[in-house]
Amino acid sequence: MKKLLATVAVVGSALGTQAFAQTNYATITNVTPNYTTQTIRQPVQQCNIVDVPIYGQVGNGASGGDVLGGMIIGGLLGKGVTGKDNGAAAGAVLGGIIAADKGQKQGIVGYRQEQQCNTYYNEERVNTIKNYTIRYEWNGVVGKSFTYNQYNVGDRVPISVSINAK
Repeated sequence: MKKLLATVAVVGSALGTQAFAQTNYATITNVTPNYTTQTIRQPVQQCNIVDVPIYGQVGNGASGGDVLGGMIIGGLLGKGVTGKDNGAAAGAVLGGIIAADKGQKQGIVGYRQEQQCNTYYNEERVNTIKNYTIRYEWNGVVGKSFTYNQYNVGDRVPISVSINAK
C-alpha cells in the first residue's frame, strides 16, 4: 500500500495556511551548525621616534676681507669695461654682494625628534555560525529546515502540517 505523502514545514515558512491546517510539534533529531568565514580587520597603530632635519643658513659667511676684495676686483673690472668712475662704483657694489653671498648656503643645521605614526590593518579569518540545519520527525515523517535559533536534539518545534491531494 502506498503511503500518503505529507509535507511538513516549520512555522513561518513560505507555505500558505490552508483551511484545515493545524499546529503540531515535531521532535528534533539532528542539529548541524552551518559556518561562514569572515575576515576581521583590526587597525594597529605603530609609532616611532624619528629625526627630522632642520634647514637654515649654513656657512660662516664672507669675512670683511672677502667683501673688500670683491669690491676692489669689481671696481677694477667696472672701470676697465666702461672706462668711467660710475662703472667702477657699480662694479665695486656688485663685487661686494657676490662675495658676501658666496659664503651663505641653505642646508641642514640640526635635527629635532618627532613621533611619526602609521596605521596598518591586521586581518584575521574567523569562522562564525551562519545558521543551523535542523532535522525533525513527526508521526514518521521526516523534515529538514534552516533556522537561526539554536535548538538541541530532543527539543520540540512547532510545525504546520498540510496534506494535499493531486
